[in-house]
Amino acid sequence: MKRKGLLWAGVSAAILISFALGMYAQDVIKAGADTHSVLLENDNVRVLKVIIKPGGRVPMHSHPHNVAYYLTSAKVKITTPDGKSMERETRAGTSAWNEPATHAVENVGSTELQEIQIELKK
Repeated sequence: MKRKGLLWAGVSAAILISFALGMYAQDVIKAGADTHSVLLENDNVRVLKVIIKPGGRVPMHSHPHNVAYYLTSAKVKITTPDGKSMERETRAGTSAWNEPATHAVENVGSTELQEIQIELKK
């Protein structure tokens, strides 16, 4: 019986930590003020211009549903609140649909990442 209680306590603690990390993630405009700028904002969308130089980083932040259009090819490392990370290569002239996410981003390539990101508000 004691073992079940410890297991539930551990699971509950992990859930609370994940929730807290996600809850404290900032809006990308605050977290990445030097890499993200607002081109347009209204009740439906927010359009961002993103420029991350090689070696540049954006601290933990959140996005709603969005579409990214890549102006340049680049290689980035994406890290989630649970510490897991993956590398992703973007190709100039392509776009990607993204579900809501909380993550940190680092440009690990040798080229500048430039993208237009359209966040959906509704």
